[in-house]
Amino acid sequence: MAKVKVHIFLKPGVLDVQGKAVEGALNGLGWTGVSEARVGKLIQFDYAGDDVEAEVKKMCDTLLANTVIESYRIEVE
Repeated sequence: MAKVKVHIFLKPGVLDVQGKAVEGALNGLGWTGVSEARVGKLIQFDYAGDDVEAEVKKMCDTLLANTVIESYRIEVE
């Protein structure tokens, strides 16, 4: 059984409205050094199949990430 984490973020150049909102809120609360905030997703699950990396990549390309505007990073333990 593998423990899988998939980190998904918008690609550079894609406007991150949530990131801008977080950045603005933090700046407004006094953390003026915060810039270029990006908000992403973390998906965690257990996977019992074979060839974990390849199968999780297929999952990302098919369902978990919108590869037109998002990139992803897979961690397997």
